Amino acid sequence: MFFLFLTSGLFLGWSLGANDAANIFGTAVGSKMIRFHTAAIIAGIFVIIGATAQGSGTTHTLSQLGSVDAVAGAFAVSLSAGIVIFFMTKYLLPVSTTQAIVGAIIGWNIFTGHTTDLSLLLTIVSSWITSPIIGAIFSAILFILLRMLLKRLQIHIIILDVYIKWALIIVGAFGAYSLGANNIANIIGVFVGSAPDVVIDFGLFSLNGAQVLFLLGGIAIAIGIFTYSRKLMIEVGNGIMALSAEAAIAVVLAQALVLFVFSSTAFSGLLKNIGLPAVPLVPVSSSQVVVGAIMGIGLVKGINEIRFKTIRGIALGWVLTPVFAGLISFLALFFVRNLFNLNVGSELNGTVAGTAISPAVIESLPQTSRHINLIWPGISLMVLLVLSAVVIYSFRQQKRRLVAEKELLEKEKQYNISQHALTNSEIRTVQLENVYLQNEVENKRKELINYALSIIEQKEYFEKISENLRSLINEKGPEVKDEKLKKLEVEVRQRMSFNDKVEEFNIRTERMHKDFMGRLTQLYPVLSANDIKLAVMLRLGISSKEIATLLNISPKSVEINRYRLRKKLGLGKGANLTQFINNI
Repeated sequence: MFFLFLTSGLFLGWSLGANDAANIFGTAVGSKMIRFHTAAIIAGIFVIIGATAQGSGTTHTLSQLGSVDAVAGAFAVSLSAGIVIFFMTKYLLPVSTTQAIVGAIIGWNIFTGHTTDLSLLLTIVSSWITSPIIGAIFSAILFILLRMLLKRLQIHIIILDVYIKWALIIVGAFGAYSLGANNIANIIGVFVGSAPDVVIDFGLFSLNGAQVLFLLGGIAIAIGIFTYSRKLMIEVGNGIMALSAEAAIAVVLAQALVLFVFSSTAFSGLLKNIGLPAVPLVPVSSSQVVVGAIMGIGLVKGINEIRFKTIRGIALGWVLTPVFAGLISFLALFFVRNLFNLNVGSELNGTVAGTAISPAVIESLPQTSRHINLIWPGISLMVLLVLSAVVIYSFRQQKRRLVAEKELLEKEKQYNISQHALTNSEIRTVQLENVYLQNEVENKRKELINYALSIIEQKEYFEKISENLRSLINEKGPEVKDEKLKKLEVEVRQRMSFNDKVEEFNIRTERMHKDFMGRLTQLYPVLSANDIKLAVMLRLGISSKEIATLLNISPKSVEINRYRLRKKLGLGKGANLTQFINNI
């Protein structure tokens, strides 16, 4: 039965691993220097070592706050804390397991009538205040020293990246060890009083009953790290302030030092031996320490670097955790005792160390006293329901904000996609323009080649004419000379026929002014093909004489055609025909 009841403690250990592993490697994973699986393996191993080797100091202190002397009571207390931590983790709030177990133990004290040691409670609560302040001081000093060291050494960026990665692994391992040593009391502390009296010999070392519980608790924490801590690591790593790798080293090392100081019996004894006040061996909140450490970095880098919205959410979790844990613990103890008839602990108001009150004694009690145990659970349940409603409403509001932010991000994503598409369209447009320009260059090149070939051809032709004329000059026979002259005249006249050139000119003109010709035809359907051709030539700025040559007509005919075109266009006497055509 003992191991059956121990399952609630192991569940709490799993919840602690899922939640508090973020305080060890959250900054390293958040800065993307270490992969999650690497961080989980290292954290799991060293948490187990720290819990087994150095977990007795804080466990003794926590047992003094509330000596849970029945395994069923320990089951209810531990289960209550585990439930609170589980739901806080589900909503990505890095809450304090220390606060949860302390609240649950106080709930046990109230239920069983035990007096809570206010002095010890004040010491534990004061550690919740001082530990984040110490963490902030440590991290600020470490961050400043680390920046000075890196600035002085001027290490190459590739080598520096390797050094930082190994530094994160080393301080993360130290942090995991300190977490196991300090927080194992939160997991197993309430069960130590009921631990079996056994000694297990492993050859090189042996473990007593309490240490076996520490080992099992450490394994539960390690399983929680592997199975449920990824999201919260990222939340802690980036939620309060964006951390560089150097800042991550300072934060994790500061947190590890604080947890080690508050759990080390050797360090506390050393301070006492040299005449200094001993550090109380109390389980401190690793969540509070790491948040304080991150804030210390933020104060060094500038207050604007801190995201106070995230800190407010975390602070809300700190306030609600012990309250919820205490209420749930009280209710759980009531149901375990009354529904399952199990001993949950010695009650100072009527029960003797695990002995239930007899029915006769109950009948002899005043009527008001008989209702007390029924009224308080009802009141506690009502308070719990009200607080739960407030928390659920807050979470729903937060969920709505997250949905709105997600929609905004989606819109930004769509905008970026459209911008990207627009950029691609612009690139394609530029590419098409480049192709067009390349074609234009190629056309110009061909025109120049044709022009050069035309010059060569004309030169060769005129050289041939020149030779024929020289031969005519030297010709003495009149008849032969006349015959040659007639032949030369025919050849020249044939050469003067530029019908193919004119046709090519007309084709190119129509191609270039296709839109203009279409508009002109649509506006003035009475125009003939020759009228449109004349309008195009006037648009090009060709003179009447040049038009006559191109159309193989007389200049007078050109003027007549211009006059007819003006009439068809409906132009008055003083209107400029060319200007009118250019405005169409």
